Amino acid sequence: MSMDSIGHTDRVASGLWLQGLASAPNRHAELIEQGEEQGQPTVPRHEPEDDPPVRLAVGRLSACVLSVAAGLVAGNGQSIQVFSSHLRPTVSRHFRWMQDYGIDGVFVQRFATNLRHAKLLAHATKVLGHCRDGALEHGRVYAVMYDLTGMKRGQLGDVVDDWRLLRSRMGIGDDPASLQTHGRPLVAIWSIGFNDDRDYTLAECRELIAALQADGCSVMCGVPTGWRTLDRDAVVDSTLHELVAMCDVVSPWTVGRYGNPADVVRHAERDWKPDIAWCAERGIDYLPVAFPGFSWHNLRGGPLGQIPRQKGRLFWSQVVEARRAGAKGLYVAMFDEVDEATAIFKCVDPPAGPLAKQFVGLEGMPGDFYLRLAGEAGKVLRGERPPSAQPPGAMTPPQE
Repeated sequence: MSMDSIGHTDRVASGLWLQGLASAPNRHAELIEQGEEQGQPTVPRHEPEDDPPVRLAVGRLSACVLSVAAGLVAGNGQSIQVFSSHLRPTVSRHFRWMQDYGIDGVFVQRFATNLRHAKLLAHATKVLGHCRDGALEHGRVYAVMYDLTGMKRGQLGDVVDDWRLLRSRMGIGDDPASLQTHGRPLVAIWSIGFNDDRDYTLAECRELIAALQADGCSVMCGVPTGWRTLDRDAVVDSTLHELVAMCDVVSPWTVGRYGNPADVVRHAERDWKPDIAWCAERGIDYLPVAFPGFSWHNLRGGPLGQIPRQKGRLFWSQVVEARRAGAKGLYVAMFDEVDEATAIFKCVDPPAGPLAKQFVGLEGMPGDFYLRLAGEAGKVLRGERPPSAQPPGAMTPPQE
């Protein structure tokens, strides 16, 4: 499977946060698994100095890959146990879910600020290896996505050095599961052109894109919503247009930019349709972002469930409007990002009691509801089902 299949044959890719959000003990924002051997309750991990995550996730993993969460207990008094993406069985299970529900591939985020920290880099590289193994095992594709957030001026060369090491030492980009476009491995660079005073410059981003392309890669740029019109969250600098035109794929970030289906319709008319036309004129693939809901309640404060999921209506409206706008692929944000309540993997409602006031629930929907919706989104993009106004009501889950 290649990026050509995602960009031109109407597929669904998901953002994958497996680089520390769900990791070994003493890490922030753990996810949840239910032990198949001991029947452990599903509960969130919480270190005393950290805010707890905003989602609860469930699955079935051996108790040997679970850790007890400090400071939180279930309603029946039992200790909470959580999984770690540092361990291969966890990542393999997540890729199996992608296969089961029809999610074609993932972008594995690699935070560029971690490249100068040996322990964080070693962890991220180990998890990336697990992701490649999971993609190969379950017939999925993957690509590395470098997140430049927090990088300082003069540091973007670290990304090129790291990519070359990944290729030479691990063969990343050269294996059968590598996401390809135009016959070249795709590398995503996220956070180009935002107007929130990021220290690195557009000139440095240009050099980074050129260096990756000279190394034989295709490049996807993650840009602000207002990248084309140079407004809202984007810098007012036409150099941004030049950088986007250099790339093979562009994916504007829209999480939090609208909060209900009516706003999604307006966004599609104002942004997605003219964005797609701009890209089509220049031969650039366009990958819009769709997200299920949003909350920063535990991470940064604010109301719990700031952008409600509306039982899938928000997510589904983005699928439908992106298709009507002419999109041929979709980036789902995110597969497993719990700290912003955008995760689509298996989740449960929080237990009654204090935790119900700390965590976003599923509004009574099945635990795999958003995995199913992501699979149905692929059918809409491929023309296998009509773009209905409401999310599908009857979706048969895959066999466990």
